[in-house]
Order: sequence, then C-alpha cells, then structure tokens
Amino acid sequence: QQSGRRYNLFLKQRLRIHKRHQSKDSVFFRDGVRRIDFVLSYVDDLNKEWEKKLERRKEFESNLQKAGLELETEDKKESEDGKIYFVKIHAPWEVLITYAEVLNIKVPIKENDIPSMVENPLDCMLAPLRLPEKVMHPEPDYFTAPFSKDKQELYLISDESTFFSPSMRNRIVNYILTRCPYGTEEGKKKFGIKRLLNNGTYSAAYPLHDCQYWKKANDPNCDNERYTLYMEWARFLRFYKEQPLDLIRKYYGEKIGIYFAWLGFYTEMLFLAAVVGLICFLYGLFTMDENMSSKEICDPAIGGEIIMCPLCDRECDYWRLNTTCESSQYSHLFDNVATLFFAIFMGIWVTLFLEFWKRRQARLKYEWDLVDFEEEQQQLQLRPEYEAKCTMKKKNPVTQEMEPYLPLTSQAVRFCISGTTVLFWVSLIIASMIAVIVYRLAVYAAFASLMENTQTLEPISGLLTPQLATSVTASCLNFVIIMILNFLYERIAIWITDMEIPRTHMEYENRLTMKMFLFQFVNYYSSCFYVAFFKGKFVGYPGAYTYMFNRWRNEECDPAGCLIELTTQLTIVMAGKQIWGNIQEAIVPWICNWWGRRKARNNPENLYSRWEQDHDLQTFGALGLFYEYLEMVIQFGFITLFVASFPLAPLLALMNNILEIRVDSWKLTTQYRRPVAAKAHSIGVWQEILNGMAILSVVTNAFIVAFTSDMIPRLVYYYAYSESEDSPMSGYINNSLSVFLISDFPDRNKPKMNPGSFVICRYRDYRYPPDHERKYLHTMQFWHILAAKLAFIIIMEHVVFIVKFFVAWMIPDVPADVKAKIKREKYLTQKILHEYELEKLKEKLCQGDKLTSEKEFIATEGRMELSRAM
Repeated sequence: QQSGRRYNLFLKQRLRIHKRHQSKDSVFFRDGVRRIDFVLSYVDDLNKEWEKKLERRKEFESNLQKAGLELETEDKKESEDGKIYFVKIHAPWEVLITYAEVLNIKVPIKENDIPSMVENPLDCMLAPLRLPEKVMHPEPDYFTAPFSKDKQELYLISDESTFFSPSMRNRIVNYILTRCPYGTEEGKKKFGIKRLLNNGTYSAAYPLHDCQYWKKANDPNCDNERYTLYMEWARFLRFYKEQPLDLIRKYYGEKIGIYFAWLGFYTEMLFLAAVVGLICFLYGLFTMDENMSSKEICDPAIGGEIIMCPLCDRECDYWRLNTTCESSQYSHLFDNVATLFFAIFMGIWVTLFLEFWKRRQARLKYEWDLVDFEEEQQQLQLRPEYEAKCTMKKKNPVTQEMEPYLPLTSQAVRFCISGTTVLFWVSLIIASMIAVIVYRLAVYAAFASLMENTQTLEPISGLLTPQLATSVTASCLNFVIIMILNFLYERIAIWITDMEIPRTHMEYENRLTMKMFLFQFVNYYSSCFYVAFFKGKFVGYPGAYTYMFNRWRNEECDPAGCLIELTTQLTIVMAGKQIWGNIQEAIVPWICNWWGRRKARNNPENLYSRWEQDHDLQTFGALGLFYEYLEMVIQFGFITLFVASFPLAPLLALMNNILEIRVDSWKLTTQYRRPVAAKAHSIGVWQEILNGMAILSVVTNAFIVAFTSDMIPRLVYYYAYSESEDSPMSGYINNSLSVFLISDFPDRNKPKMNPGSFVICRYRDYRYPPDHERKYLHTMQFWHILAAKLAFIIIMEHVVFIVKFFVAWMIPDVPADVKAKIKREKYLTQKILHEYELEKLKEKLCQGDKLTSEKEFIATEGRMELSRAM
C-alpha cells in the first residue's frame, strides 16, 4: 500500500513537471500536435445531484467520441484552484470535412485574379488613418466554393491542420455539442450542451483565445491574432485608425465582423451630421445678441414691466417676465432659423446613411463569401430547445423529413400570454411617465416658494428658474426610473421569448429584438414625446385651467418656448445612458475578472494554463451583440427623432461612438472568452427598425419645428402682424402674450397675496382681452398660426419624403463593380468545377463503362460550352 502511494505521488509530480514544460499559452493537447478546438469545464461537487451529473457527463462525452471528436481531461488537481476539471476537445480532419459539408462552409479553390479597385488619389492624405496591409488583409483573396468530401483535391489544401481556421473549427464543434444527446430523462430524449450548462452538469463551454492579449505566444505556429487585434484595434490610442474588419471576421466570425463594420460606418457618417449640427449651434450662439425676443424679455422697460400670471394655484406669486432673461437667451441657441435647416438636412442624411450602408454591406457580402449565404440555411437548423420541448412531429415540406412542431393551439396560448405581458410592461412605463409628470406638477410650487424665500439661491435665480429646476430634477428622476425598468424588463423579455419556444435561432433573435425595442422605445422616448408634443399644449387659460386627475394643474411652457426643456430632457437621458452604458460595458467586466483572477495571481505563471486563463474571463453570451445593436439603435433614435431640438446630439453621439468602438473591441479582446463564430450577411431585423425610425423622424421633427419651437408664430408675426418696417420683430413678445383681469380669478386659482396691487397679468396664448366682446376666446391670429403650422408640417414632410425617395432611387443597393465581380467569380467557379468534373470523367472513361461515361462526358462538355456562352 505504501509503495502504491509513492507511485501515485511520483505520477502526480511527473505530471506537474510535464505541465511546467508545457507553455501556458499552449492551445494543443499534451502531444503538442492536436489543436484544442473547444473546452468544457465542471466542478465535481458532492451534492445530491452528483451521481446524476456524473452519469450525464459520461454519456455525453461517450457520444462526443462516437461522433468522432477526441477528448483529453485535465484533473482538478492540475487546476489553479484545485476544484475544476477541464475537458479539452479536438476535431480531427475527418470530422471537420464531414461537418464542413453539412454547414455548407465555403473554402478556397483558386487565388482571386480579379484586379483590385483603382487607387484613390486621396490615399496619401489618408495614410495616417491606415493600418499595415498584413493587419487589414491577413490572408489572400480566393475564389471559394462550398466544401464537398468527394472533391477534396479541388481545394487548395496545403496543410490539413491549418486548412480550416480556428473560428471555422470552433463553429463545427459547437454545432456537434449543441446536438449531442446525453441520455433519456422522464421519458424524453435529452441533448445539447446548453441544457447541460443550465442544469449545472458543466460550468462552462468555450473555444480558446490563441494567445495572451498583451504579448505574443511562445509557440511559433501561433498566429497571435488576439495580440494583433489588441495592439492595432482595441487600444483607445488607436481611435483614429481604421478597423481591421477582415481580421475581426477571421478571428470572431462574420456576425461580430458585420456589427463592427456597421458601427464604424455609422460613426463615419455621424461626422458629417456632427459638423453641420455644430455649425447650426454656432449660428445660434453668434446671433444670440441679435435675437429680438430675448432682447425684449431682458429689457427692464419691456420685460421688466410685464407682469405674468402665477404658474401654480394659490402658492405662486405674480412674476416679471425679465426673470426668464437668461433662459430665453439660451433658448435661442436651439430655436432659430438653423433649426429648420438642420431638421431637413437630418431627414436627408438618414436616407444617405441607410442607402450607403446597403452598398457597404453588399461589398462585405462579396468580400466575405456571403453572396450565396441565405438565412434559409439557418432556418433549417432547429433550436435544440425547440427539438427538446416539442414532442409532436410532422413532415417538413422542404427536407421531407419528420421534425418536431408546436401545435397551433399551444402557439396561440403562448402568444396571448406574451402579448398580455408586453402590454402590461408598456402600460407600466406609461404609468411611470405619468408619475413623473405628477411629480413635475406637484413640486413646481415648492421650487417657486423655495427660490423666492432662500437668499443663498438669489445669485443664480436668473439662470435657475423654477421651470428649469423642475425640468432638470424630473429628467434625472425619469432617467433613474428608465434604468430600473430596463433592468427588470430585460429578464422578462427573455423569459417571454423562451416561453414562446421559437423554432430557429433567427426567429428567437427577431422576436426578442421586437419585444426589447418596443419596450426601450416607449421607455426612453416617452418623456421626450411628452415635453415635445404635450407639455404646455393643454393648459387652458387663467380662470379656466385644465387639471390632471382634477387635482394638478397642467404645466406651462417658458415664455421663450418649450424647446429648451426638450433639449434639457434629451441631453440628460442621452448623455446619462451613454455614460452608464460605457460603465456597464467596460468597468463591470474588468472588476469581475480582477476579482476572479485574484487567486491565480499568487500562483506561478507557468502553472496557469491557457484554458484556465480563458475560464476566468466573462462570457460573451448569445445575446451579447443584441445588446450592442440595441444601444446603438436607441442612440440613433435620439439623433434623428428629436434632433431639431438639439443640433449637438450628433456630435455627442460621434464622441460616444469613437469611444464605443474601442470599448467594445477592448472588452471583447481582453475581458471576454472567445465567442463561438457565427455567420451573418446583414444586420438583420435592425435594418427594418432603422428604416422605420428614419420615416418617423421626418414626422417628429416637422411637429417639433411647428408646435414645440417658436419659429412659426414668429414667421406669422413677421409677415402678417409686424407694425415696424425698420425692426419687423419688435413687439413680438407683447403680441404673443394675452391679457387677463386679475379680478376674474376664481378662488381656487387666485394667489394668496398681491403685494403689488396688480390689476392685470399676462399669459402665453392668443386670446381676446377682458374688455372685448369675445372675452378670452381665441383670436384670429391663433387660427392663422395653427393653419401655418399644419401647412408647414405637410410641406416639410412632402419635400423631405420626395427628396428621400429620390435619393434612395438614385443610389443602387449594390455597387456596379461588386455586381461585375460577383458574376465573374460565379463564372470562374463554375468553370473550375466543370473542368474538375471533366477530368474525373476522363479517368472514368479510361477505367470502365465507356458508353455511360462517354454520354456523361458529352453532357458535361456541353454544359461548359453553355456556361461560357452565357
């Protein structure tokens, strides 16, 4: 027994010595030849489920080996914490070629001989923004064809171990893992790594990064792509450089590559919008002193003599118009003639962005071999969860095979529950928005009283008016509510979508996308819609105010208009979301990884293996990209739907996106495990959402210019009611304020005190004075302004839509040179395949059945001639 113990100790020590010699960056089995394509980890905890989990693992791993995969297990004694087992998986050549054919993976057949694009004369100027050629194009361009086991000699296979890239290999292994059975429980066949992860049989499943991100691997066979991505892409100091999209696609797969291509293109297009927006803002800044409205408000002889009606019942006092001097001056920054120009410009910009993105996407589809990739290929691949939960089967009309399906009655019940839940949560958001409105109405009187009676606030009383204080605090409160509801609804949306049991991965993502976007749309934009289109529009007039729930008096706009409040709301929500998003994306994963690696830092580096290093990183889940897209699409809404109120929104978005690209690349390269590679030829359902928002943005901006800004009333006054030829806008403020006789106040509205013994007060509206026969009814000027607003909306919408559709028609979705290259590649690929078949038939002729072979030879040669003619 003692000699046995010594022998075990000797084996353990020998294994440790062997591990010390093995590089910590090794991505190979112990033999140093077979590459690790995937890693599974588990903790052997001795609880009541222990035996069941052990049985599942044995069955699962046995079935993996039957599928042709090779496994190698690292004992828990060899892990840095002494608790975790690691199962390393290698896919041999035979498995790779089998599933490459199943997954329709395209592989090289000939180097591309189509000449590259003509050099741009501006390339020398753009040289500082370029990356080295080897980084931008890590491998030669090839003509490709779907892999077939029967035609292996047709493909450019120089080395079987490197023919399939690591991302292709991990995609193939993941396909097997998600479909491999592990036994029968409760009379149902169970399968798939996802289910085993959910029930705790395995703790993690992930492909390996090829090296550490901060230095190259010792292994000369390693491509060190992670290190290259970190040095050339993921560092913030490289923010001005182009993105190595081909290398991103090669390392992470097309789905992640297309996201970064879209984000980079969106950021480039934002540059133009940001420049124009900044010019419009500067125009407002430089013309601030020339603004007649703010001059009259600030003038002690005009604004100082105008007594305004109280802004709340009983508690608020009469106030002088010139107390809003500073806010009226700042309002001019965003409410000027340039606002109209910028709203029209952004309506055209969004069309250019979407049309040019289609062209960029078409070029990427060609360059990344996605031209023939159709989503139908994915449609045929059922979700393992769908296969597991649906016990009934029917014949698939496409494959003619029996497959599981969900009965119509079950679908209807699930959709009803789903729809009711979504409706409830949307109602909850609207209820929370109403609660914020009630807060605004309830605290306004408190702010007015506080600012009047507090001496310390007197120096800033001109800038910080009760309206502004209420708006800022309400916006901050609204932002906090938005983030809380957002956190809760994310989990609800995933639960609802899981309950619906979507058939394919694409269906799952599309359903979740629509639910999350609908919720986020209402959540983020409802407060902005309230300020833009409802606040100050249903106030009534002194003596006949309108009340919410017959208790709280509706809010009034500032005498200079509601646009400055919309700008405040937009800035707080948009900037707050971007700051919070970057904290969540960068700092939280970094802290989690730092905490997870605290033990490993105490161990010798050469005992901390590559699979253990990656195990301690965060998981980039299947919905990782979904949240990135959602964040950017919500931002897109802010800079398009409400941009007429805040021309600096594109500039804020541009600065955020420059940071966002580097934060996303940094966290993906350094803080997350390597995601499983996935294919995608477009941004999917997000394209339709962006198109919808582009159309809606024209309508919202037209309404903002017409009803929220003061532009139309000013223009009507300028052309129809101005009395001075030398200064057409003088007298506008007096004209825009109606007169109310204080003695007409009912007791409910009348202020407690009137120390100035005022007889009349003014309010923002177009109504007849108290001595007129049509006392307090709307004047003709009100109806003229309303007609002008409606006419403006119709004209602006039609002009912008006509220009949008004309631009969309003028710009083809696929560039002419890409069309030509696609045709050329198809022709050459067909020619190569036909010549190969011809050679095979010649060999067949030499060997046997001459009559049949001669007929096949003639038919194949005829097909080649026909292909050449076409």
